Amino acid sequence: MKKQLFALLGLGMVLASASAYAQSIKLKADVPFNFVITGRTVPRGEYNIRAESDTHLLSISAAGQKPSLFLANPCLSLKGMEASQQTKLVFDRYGDQYFLSEIWMKGNRVGHKLQKSRREVEIAQNKTAEQVIVLAQLR
Repeated sequence: MKKQLFALLGLGMVLASASAYAQSIKLKADVPFNFVITGRTVPRGEYNIRAESDTHLLSISAAGQKPSLFLANPCLSLKGMEASQQTKLVFDRYGDQYFLSEIWMKGNRVGHKLQKSRREVEIAQNKTAEQVIVLAQLR
């Protein structure tokens, strides 16, 4: 009986954390520099970011532009189970090149991590990344 109770509690915790990640996101951010998303350079400007529940695909578009889809993986904060204090985009900066790395929503413990492009992997072999944060707004 105890084993079944612990199994049910464990399953409940897994489902609760999965549902927290499965929330839809809709963000708007004004990025003040050109940046790279999975190998493609995009100009600075205002961007809308969406992800529907139960998917790892992010839709990112500039105002008036056709959205582009990008694959993201769930990631936990470095502080463990502490929720994000801000809605933000995290960029890895190498010199004057910026690469979108993570997207976080205020109050969530799980963020979205984008895959590194080949170009970023090559640059990272010779340079250390500096993280740059751009605050975003929930829409």
